[in-house]
Amino acid sequence: MLKEQTNKNSNLSAELQAGAIHNFNAGPSILPKEVFEEASRAVLNFNDTGLSILEIGHRTTLFQAVMDEARSLVKELMSLDNDHEVLFLHGGATTQFMQVPMNLLEENEMAAYTDTGVWAGKAIKEAKLFGHVDVVCSGKDSNYNFLPKKFNITPTSKYLHLTTNNTISGTQWQDLSVFYNAGVPLAADMSSDILSREIDFNKFDLIYAGAQKNVGAAGVNLVVVNKSILGKVSRNIPTIMDYRNHIEAGSLLNTPPVFAIYVCMLTLRWLKSQGGVAAIEKINNAKAKLFYDELDNLPIFKGTVAKEDRSKMNACFVMENADLEKSFLDLCKKENMIGVKGHRLVGGFRVSMYNALPIESVKALTDLMKYFAEKKG
Repeated sequence: MLKEQTNKNSNLSAELQAGAIHNFNAGPSILPKEVFEEASRAVLNFNDTGLSILEIGHRTTLFQAVMDEARSLVKELMSLDNDHEVLFLHGGATTQFMQVPMNLLEENEMAAYTDTGVWAGKAIKEAKLFGHVDVVCSGKDSNYNFLPKKFNITPTSKYLHLTTNNTISGTQWQDLSVFYNAGVPLAADMSSDILSREIDFNKFDLIYAGAQKNVGAAGVNLVVVNKSILGKVSRNIPTIMDYRNHIEAGSLLNTPPVFAIYVCMLTLRWLKSQGGVAAIEKINNAKAKLFYDELDNLPIFKGTVAKEDRSKMNACFVMENADLEKSFLDLCKKENMIGVKGHRLVGGFRVSMYNALPIESVKALTDLMKYFAEKKG
């Protein structure tokens, strides 16, 4: 057994020898330990009130303070201008696939979409229910293993929609500035890389992200919207689906997911305490470099996407000999490497390296990969 051999194998890290759990789940995923501890205390006694965070009224001053701080932290961490509003909504990113075109796209108008992965494809499908869709580029024929770089955007498009990071296929737009001069409003699904790197968030007119990867717990969706793009469609928008109503109500139009928003607030506090987005980006770059350098050094493993498009959040790879994959997964399970199995649509392996994942976990995994390569090579 591997654990019995750790003292004989200098390649295995101290973390691995200690038997720590390493959470590489793609979402819901790892959160900072401090967040878990504070949230667990709040479940029993929120801010020494004698009440649980699970039972306080969402229109009380207690929760209003949580909502205000969470929204303020997003604005600060993103350096948002006064034109952009921050919302915490139900439904996750999937609901935004329809809410975006419902609010922005007339039935006889065109929106431009980039088709770079499964979730981008789902967004395109929903947008077609509300207007015309121009798919300006697609990697579907190549199983989304690269990001197409050539595309033309019709100037009359109401907006351009992109998915900044593709969780299932493991690709990521590394330079978002190529979209800044598109000449049309920008809408982006940033669910799996939100607040993981410095970008000019003000260049985007609408950003949405399911919280359960870098921002907080599952059950809430972060939306950032430029108010100037709203109110320009003639259709009747259901009250609960109209961004303007949520802005006016301060994300309290209906009962919000109180606990999930509280966990977001704690996670945003943690991110600020780490030095903000710039600081976490340096850590994320170091984690990605460590992993991909080892991946490329081990012939037994093989990356599945173009190197220039590799995601720093979700690394996807396979084995040259597919017959060995089960053995490696079994070894990962034995050594407390959680969530390493690839998505069911693509197979292989996927390692998610979100903000809260410590670099020690990446080191432990790469040590395990080297051990397996030496044993099977």
